[in-house]
Amino acid sequence: MKLSNTDKKILNILIENSRLSLRQIAKKAKVSVATVMHHLKKLEQEQIITKYTLMMDYEKLGYDVEAAIEMRISKAKSITVLKKIAFHPNIFGVYDITGDFDALVLARFPTRKKLDEFLKKIQSFDFVERIKTMVILNTIKEEKIGVEL
Repeated sequence: MKLSNTDKKILNILIENSRLSLRQIAKKAKVSVATVMHHLKKLEQEQIITKYTLMMDYEKLGYDVEAAIEMRISKAKSITVLKKIAFHPNIFGVYDITGDFDALVLARFPTRKKLDEFLKKIQSFDFVERIKTMVILNTIKEEKIGVEL
């Protein structure tokens, strides 16, 4: 689907604040409420918009340990293992990647002990050949990107 400028404006407005009312979105996009409704419905049907969500400060919620975990997995079972890991509640990103490792997993834990328990658990999975864990010390930037107009 080719996005119109109105689609892009609406998407960029929602990236900034997905709690805005249709009227507020329309005002910011300089279009009618009916136009916003029409475009949102189309973007949802095309599954360009798949979820409305929020960003939180996880450190304030007690999740003090963030990690990037690279994994080497037997090729035939990569997707099976990754889908199993993706269900863990502390995992917020699972990526099938190129390079020296087959996967990248991003996770947040309240303590180093909980991270350690998770690492020991995934190391015991069949087909996991090797993991490399990097603890993230500081997050400089983490946000959604906009759509170019």
